[in-house]
Amino acid sequence: MDQAEFDQVAASFAAFHAEFAPFFGRKEAQRRSEQYLRGLLVQQTDRRNAENVAETIVGATPRALQRLLTEAPWPTEPLIDRLQAYVGPRLTTPEGVFVIDESGFPKQGTKSVGVARQYCGTLGKGGNGQLGVFLAYVSAHGHALVDKRLYLPPAWAADAVRCRAAGVPAEVGYQSKAELGLALLRQARAAGHLQGHWVAGDDAYGMVPTLRDALDAQGWRYVRDVPKTTPVFTQRAATVLPPWSGRGPQPTTPRLAPDAAPPQTVQAVAASQPATAWQDVTVAEGAPGPRPYQFVALRVWESRDGLPGRACWLLLRRNLDGSAPRYYLSNAPADTPLLTLAQVAAARWVIETEIQTAKGETGLDEYEVRSWRSWHHHIVLALLAGAFLLTLQQDWGEKDAPDHAPASQPGAAGAAAASNVDTRRATPVAQRHPRAQRARQTLTHQASPPQAA
Repeated sequence: MDQAEFDQVAASFAAFHAEFAPFFGRKEAQRRSEQYLRGLLVQQTDRRNAENVAETIVGATPRALQRLLTEAPWPTEPLIDRLQAYVGPRLTTPEGVFVIDESGFPKQGTKSVGVARQYCGTLGKGGNGQLGVFLAYVSAHGHALVDKRLYLPPAWAADAVRCRAAGVPAEVGYQSKAELGLALLRQARAAGHLQGHWVAGDDAYGMVPTLRDALDAQGWRYVRDVPKTTPVFTQRAATVLPPWSGRGPQPTTPRLAPDAAPPQTVQAVAASQPATAWQDVTVAEGAPGPRPYQFVALRVWESRDGLPGRACWLLLRRNLDGSAPRYYLSNAPADTPLLTLAQVAAARWVIETEIQTAKGETGLDEYEVRSWRSWHHHIVLALLAGAFLLTLQQDWGEKDAPDHAPASQPGAAGAAAASNVDTRRATPVAQRHPRAQRARQTLTHQASPPQAA
C-alpha cells in the first residue's frame, strides 16, 4: 500500500485506541496499552507475550508491558462496557443473537489462576489448562466477542490460600460454566448496547436444565444444542398419583400414567421421522455457494426426572445426505417459523470461528501471565484488537484502491498497526489467517437475522 493508504489506516487505529484510552487510567498506562494493542495486531514468528511485543514495537519495554498486565490497576468492566457500546452501532439489530461458548488455554504447572486438569477443546481431550467462557454477538452486520469470564474450578474456589496468591478477589466464589454464561447475558442486557433476545450455544450448555429454566424465566428465547441422549415426550403424557395404601402420608409425587407413552431420546425421534418430514432450508450463503441442510421442527415436552415438563420445540438438523445429525431444544413460541429456528441455531457456530480467529490473529491464547488481573487484562486487550479488525473489515471493505487489495485482505490490518513497528521482526496481521476472507465466509455461513416471530 502507498503512504496515503497507510496514513489513512493508521489514523483509523489511532482513532480506535482513543475511544478506549481513558479507561486505562494514567497517561503512561494509556501509552503502554496502545503499544500492547499494536503488538497483538502485528503477527510475529514468536508468541505475542510482553517480551516479544516489546521487541517488535518501537519504544516499548518488556517490563513496562508486563506491568500493564500484572500491576496496573485499570479495571476491565468499564472497558467491556465501552467495547459493547463501540460495536453496538456497527452490529446491533433487534434480531441479534447472543452466543455462549467456552475455550481452553493449555497451561503447564499449578500456579496460573484456574489451571486444572479439565477438558480442553484446543487439545481435543482432557489436559492441564485454564478455561474461559465467552459471549459473542451475531447479526446480519457481523459478529464479535464482547465479554469473557475465567472459570474457577471447585478445587480452586475452595482453596483461599491459593486464590489469594493468584490475586482472585475475595468476593469471587465458585460458579459453574452455565452460571458464568448467564452472568454474561445479564450484564450485556443491563448495559443495553446490544439488542436481541435470542441465545444460542453448544450442548455443554444446552444440556443444563437449570440454565434453560433461567433463560426462560428471564425472557430469553433460546435455540440450544442438546446431546443425542436427551429425552423428550412426543405427545402429551398424563401423570397420576400412586394409590394410597391407607397408611402413612398420602403420595404427593406424580408418576406416569400406566397407559402413557414413555419419553424417547432425541436421536430416536429423529430416526423415526419419515423422509417427507425433512425440509431443505438454506440458512446461509457460503463462499462455495448456498449452505442448505435438512430440518424438522416438532412440538415436544421436556422430560424432567421421567415426567413431562415444559412444552418446547425440538429442532432436528442433518446434512442433505443424512449425515452429521444435530439436535436442539427451544423455548420459542409455538408459532415460530422453522426458518427462524434454523437461523438462530446456525448462529451458534460463529463463536467458534470468532475464538479461533482471535487466537490466530490477536493472540488471545498467547499470554504468559499467571494472576487473575493479568489474565483479564490480556483477554480484554485481545477482544479490543478483534473489535479493531471488525472496524477495518467494515470501514475498509469497500474502499479498495485500484492497485491494492482491500484492507480486509492479507496485510491491511497489519499496516494499520504498523506505525512504530520494527518491520525486521514483524509480519503483517492476517498474513497467516486472512480475517476478512474468513470473516466474510463466516458471515455468509452464519444465520441471516431471524425472522420476527
